[in-house]
Order: sequence, then structure tokens, then C-alpha cells
Amino acid sequence: MSQCDILIIGAGPGGYVAAEEAARLGKKVTVIEKNSIGGTCLNVGCIPSKAYLEHAHWLLAAKEASHYGVTVLNDNLDFQKLVARKDQVVATLQSGIQSSFKQLGITYIEGEAAYISDKTFQVNGERVSGKSVILATGSHPFIPPIPGINDVNYLTTDSFFNLKELPQRLIIIGGGIISVELAFAMAPLGVNVTVIEVAPTILATEDDEARSIIREKMEQLGITILEGVSIDRVKENAVILADGKSYSYDNLLVATGRKPNIELAQMMGLELTEKGFIKVDNYYESSQSGVYAIGDLIPGYMLAHVASSEGIKAVRAICRQAEEPVDNSSVPRSLFTMPEIASFGLSEEEAVQQGYDISVGQLPYVYNGRAIASNSAKGFVKIVSEKRYHLLLGAVIVGPHATDILQSLIVLKDAEGTLDQLDKTIFAHPTISELVQEVARLVLRS
Repeated sequence: MSQCDILIIGAGPGGYVAAEEAARLGKKVTVIEKNSIGGTCLNVGCIPSKAYLEHAHWLLAAKEASHYGVTVLNDNLDFQKLVARKDQVVATLQSGIQSSFKQLGITYIEGEAAYISDKTFQVNGERVSGKSVILATGSHPFIPPIPGINDVNYLTTDSFFNLKELPQRLIIIGGGIISVELAFAMAPLGVNVTVIEVAPTILATEDDEARSIIREKMEQLGITILEGVSIDRVKENAVILADGKSYSYDNLLVATGRKPNIELAQMMGLELTEKGFIKVDNYYESSQSGVYAIGDLIPGYMLAHVASSEGIKAVRAICRQAEEPVDNSSVPRSLFTMPEIASFGLSEEEAVQQGYDISVGQLPYVYNGRAIASNSAKGFVKIVSEKRYHLLLGAVIVGPHATDILQSLIVLKDAEGTLDQLDKTIFAHPTISELVQEVARLVLRS
């Protein structure tokens, strides 16, 4: 039986980042992964979806350029080459993780871990034990009990990127972030896309005005959006709604959220929350001493960057360098559509509900010279601030590179800075980030 200081089960963005941190802190680390290194995000989530979104962006940019005197011949789409590029991007990043593991002396085992007892597991017929264990086994697609769904072939977000041929008609059940991103990725490639959402609206967690902009863009791309509908049943090649309307498809994608992989936690007898997540304390330690859990297994945002931060914090707690847990109010939330939506912190409504006296400032991208010059004037910057001390409570940015621009605001908040710092900072011109300063000044004058 092999032994290590920290045994990590799962090599996604939580697990592999935790492993690297532990190795840098001098710990002997073993990582077990039953699927592909990099986890959901790298293999079937964040990275491949962004590769496809970039392909769509190229096509849309070429089409837009034709209106202004730049004509790009585009009469043939080789989807196989797009798939190959996506695969190469994934392989490159996988290789980077494997190289990092090798350099740091991390033992990596491909195989499924089975629980034996205490902190000992069996994988590939061998037993592995850790003084501390971090569970980072991620999540799996949630499939709602739609009548007929088990009688048809359908895709999930875990299998969508295995497609080798471009669909002609794609129906996506679900109107959340992943669904909308994939609709944006497919429609510019010539796919007839229909998004079906049983809730009253798509992107229910996003800012109302931001959602309206995205909905308008989806309609411009020819995407059919069905909201607040009831699905009667699914049959081969068609989805039937309760009102009798039928929508045909070549491929059906069910993207209705994810559920944590808690099988190991249940075998270990770990305490769970009412919603089925592993219950942890502020240091990510579970109900069993020395066993930690991070990422999609615990309550909070199911985001790769959150899992990575939790992994680092769990390792530091194990190494007696404990920190405060992840602050959800500082977590960037992104929708990588065209334009992007990026937000963090409190909305106006949430801030008022929490008792803040607030000031809100907002300006459209059309006020910005760089946005106009780059034909990217559809969007806005909104800042929510505490009125007395000008403390930053939240922000929403809609437009190109919104997530990158948002990050400076999060740094300001975490540094306990105020909007006064934005007022006094010199911003490069011409940049879209100048709009952040203009909105901050607008708030300060209110």
C-alpha cells in the first residue's frame, strides 16, 4: 500500500490546482482521476465551449466586416477542422497539467477510487492512503424526468463535444448559461438552434437589461427561444410541448444543470446538506476529520475558478496556513456570449434588501470611443456602490472582454478600496476600461 501526505480524488480545476499547491508546500501528493486529467472544465466544459465560441466569433466578425468594405470569402465550413482545433487546445492544456505534475513530483493515477476504510482507497487493484484526503470528484449532468427522454438518443454537456458532424437542427432543453453559450457557438455555424426553457425566462440569474441584450442577439442569430413552456414528451427527432406544438431535431441536448458526484462521500458516511452537497466547515473539512471537499461537491457556485480557490484554501488549512473561505461576493460570474456578460457581488435589489443605502451608476458602451471604433457599442457598465463611503458592492458589464475588465473592480473591492481610487487612477486611452472610470465618477456625483 502506498501512502502520501495528501490524497486528492479528482483532477479537475479543484483537484489539480490543490495538488500543485500542496506539492509547492512540500507535501507528498497523490492524485486519482477516473476520467481525463483536467476534469469537466477542460475536457467537456469551459475550454471546448470557448474554442467553439471563438470559431463562431470568427464567422460573425467576417460577416460584420463585409458591411464596411472588407469581404472575406466564406463559402465552405470544415467542421472537422474546428473539432480538431478544439481537441488540440484540450490536449495542449492536458499536457501542461501533466508536465506540472511531473515537475512537482506529484503521483498521478488514472483509475476509479473505491473506498476501503478511514482514508484508504483502492484503485487499479492497489491501495492508496493519505494522511489527509481532499474529495474533488465534481458533478454530472442533471436529467429531469421528461416523459420519453429515456427512449431517445440525447446529448448532455458531457457528450456534446464528441459530435463529429455539425447538426442541422439542434434543440437545447434548458436556458441557463451553458445552454445559451452553446446556442451562440452553434448558430453562426449554420445550425438551426431552438432553446426550450420551462422557467419563465432564460438566464434567470442575470441582470434584466443584460438578459434583454443577449435575447435580442440570439434572435438576430436566428435562434428560436421558447420560455415558460411545458414539455409534454420527447420522441425520436421531436420535442412535443403541452400546447401540442412539435419541434423537430437532428440532435437533442439536455443542459438543465449539474448534480454533485457524492458516491464516495456516501460510502464514507460524510454528512450531507439538505440539498445533497457535502457539508464542510470554513476550512473545507467535512464531518470526518482530515477529509476535505471542494468544488461542485459543496454548496456555492459551480465554477472552475471557485473550485481552484477552494482547493488552495483546503491545502493551506491542512498545512496550518488557514485562510478565510471563498467570499462569494467577490466571485466573477461570466457568460461568454457575444457580447459577454460579467458580474459580481450584489445587484441593486440585493443591496437594498441587505440594508445598504446605495448609489448606482450606468453608462452604455456607445459612450466609449474604443467601443465605437471597434464596432462593439452594444453593452453597458453598471456599478452598485454603498453611498456613504463609496464602497463597491457589485457590478455588471456587458460587452466584449467584459470578464477581463470586471477583474479590476474585484481587485479594488478585495483591497477594500473605494470608487475614489478609480476616479484618481489614470486609464489608458482609448480603452473600453475608461468607461469603468466614467461610471465610477457618475456614482460619485450622485
